[in-house]
Amino acid sequence: MAILIRASDVQENRRHDAWREIVCDTLGPLDLRIDPDAPLRGQIEAGRLDTVTVAHASTSTPHSMHRTPGLIRRDNPELYRVVLVMSGSLVLSQRERSSRLRAGEFAVYDFTQPYVVAYDSAVELAVFSLPHESLALLRDPVRALTAVPFAPDEGAAALAGPLLRRVALDLETYQPASAARLSSVVLNLITTAIAERADQTAVLSPETQQRALLMRVHDFIEQRLGDFDLSPGVIAAAHHVSLRYLHRLFESQNTTVAAWIRHRRLERCRADLADALLHTLPVSAVAARWGLLDAAHFSRLFKQAYGMPPAEYRRMRA
Repeated sequence: MAILIRASDVQENRRHDAWREIVCDTLGPLDLRIDPDAPLRGQIEAGRLDTVTVAHASTSTPHSMHRTPGLIRRDNPELYRVVLVMSGSLVLSQRERSSRLRAGEFAVYDFTQPYVVAYDSAVELAVFSLPHESLALLRDPVRALTAVPFAPDEGAAALAGPLLRRVALDLETYQPASAARLSSVVLNLITTAIAERADQTAVLSPETQQRALLMRVHDFIEQRLGDFDLSPGVIAAAHHVSLRYLHRLFESQNTTVAAWIRHRRLERCRADLADALLHTLPVSAVAARWGLLDAAHFSRLFKQAYGMPPAEYRRMRA
C-alpha cells in the first residue's frame, strides 16, 4: 500500500491543502471541513485488491467530510463504500440516519448519495470502495442499511470485520493471484453480512428478501465449488426452499442453477491456471479441485467459455 501523504512530511502552512487534495484524489470530490487553526496530523495510504480499492487513514485532527449534491452532480462514480473503524470512533450520516461507529464496527454508505463522515478525536480507519455492480443483487438492502453499524459480534460481521482490518494492514504483501481471491472473499463476506442483516429487518419487501436469499445461495455455492456432489437439490435443502423456488430465483437472473455453478467453477479454474504458484499442478488436477472430474469435458467447457483450451490459456498467461 502506497503512502499518499504523511502530514509531518509537508510544510505546516501547506498541510491542510495537501491533505484535502489527497482525500479528494483518493475518495472522490468531498467538502473537507477542518478548523484552519487546528494542527493537522495523520497519514493516508491506498492500494488495490483486484476490483476493490482500499484506503487506510489515521488522524488525530477533528474534521468532517461532506458529499454534497453539488459535488455529486460534478462527479458521480457508482460506488459503495465500506468504512471500518480500527481505533477511535466516527459519526456517519446518510439518508436521514446518523450512527456513531466504534472500534471494530463497520458500515456501508453510497457514494452516489449525500453523506457526512465526521471525527471528533483521533481515529484510524479503513475504507473499501466497491463498484455498485458487485452488490447489485442487494440494492434495496444496502439502501435500507446505509450508515447502520455492523458490530464485531454479529454473525457474518464477526468474520468480515477482522478480515477487513487484516487486508488494510497487509495489502502490500499479497501476490496478484492471492489478491484476486481475497477480493472475492471480501465481497462475499460483506454481501453475506448485509443479506444476514436484511433477513432480520421485517420492513424489507419480498423482492428484497428474495435478493438477500439469492446472495446467500451464491455464497453457499462459492464455498462448495470443490464438492463434486454439489447440486440444486443440495442447495435447496440447505436453504429450506423447494427445488422449484430455487430454480425461479436463478431464472430472475437469466441463468440456471447448473449454469451458475459451472460458470463459477470455470472462473476458479481460470484463476488457478493463471497462478504461477500452481504451474506444476496438472490441468486435470486443477479442474478436479473445483468439482470437474472429467478432464475432456472440462477442456471442452473451458474452450467454449474462454476461446482456447486450458493448457493453451496457461501457457499464454505464463
